[in-house]
Amino acid sequence: MGKIAIAGSGFIGRAWAISFARAGHDVTLWDQQQDAPARALDYIDALLPDLAANDLLNGDSAAAVRARLHPAAGLDEALADAAYVQENTPEDLAVKRAVFARLDAASPKDCILASSTSALLPSSFTEALAGRNRCIVVHPINPPYLIPAAEVVPAPWTDPAVVERTVDFLKAAGHAPIVMAREIDGFIMNRLQGALLEEAFRLVAHGYASAADIDTGIRDGLALRWSFMGPFETIDLNAPGGVRDYVERYWPVYRRIAESALDHPDWDGPVLDRIEAERRTALAADDLPGRQAWRDRRLMALAAHKRRAEKEIGS
Repeated sequence: MGKIAIAGSGFIGRAWAISFARAGHDVTLWDQQQDAPARALDYIDALLPDLAANDLLNGDSAAAVRARLHPAAGLDEALADAAYVQENTPEDLAVKRAVFARLDAASPKDCILASSTSALLPSSFTEALAGRNRCIVVHPINPPYLIPAAEVVPAPWTDPAVVERTVDFLKAAGHAPIVMAREIDGFIMNRLQGALLEEAFRLVAHGYASAADIDTGIRDGLALRWSFMGPFETIDLNAPGGVRDYVERYWPVYRRIAESALDHPDWDGPVLDRIEAERRTALAADDLPGRQAWRDRRLMALAAHKRRAEKEIGS
């Protein structure tokens, strides 16, 4: 894969730019707000030394990775000779349709057009395009330079060869593609996260536990296993005879749980007031940016640990 174009240089676009430049690609950043690419590069300049300190630049220096990143004054400049475009514009269907029409008209005909959308089906904004066969969703779990998984979601008309090229490109860039056979609302990650959040809100709404205790259960419990293996491997290893043995032992328990979970809590109701009050007691609103930076430093440390552990223990 050659030159990469970033269309939309905000929160997600700048994160993708780091990931692709780290993988050795020249990356051009464009945004409808003319000053956005420069602001994105300022953010990246501040972040690259931390990534280098955690050995998360594939052995390159911060300067070498930064030299691959270039702002573009216009979309045509960004798309010239691009082999792959990562679009990161707002989650607005009209905006997506307009941007993808421009991308389809101005990019090289063999260029892959990928969207970072987390909520819109690819079929909803690519159907009318002449080049709709090369359009696909590549939805990151943010930030993609620290979290390798990315959802690959084809529209019904996406060329299978485009899916294959996208997967190969992502793997070569150090990502872990989650390849969907077909599109569905929420894709995979948001559906799984939504199911967990639904139960978390239910437990708080009905007074079974505090938000802090639920966070403890995930952070200091389930997430420790989930940081290096998924739920199916987890249950396969949690019964002497493997996954079938686990289901035979515990499916009756989970069936009872499922029957008790048919009521749907109103996330925006009184329970939200309780959760927000608890969170703001634990962390003042003014301290959110600092805690977000702490989160990213922890993710860097975790990413570095996982890389070392895979080399020393195996994946």
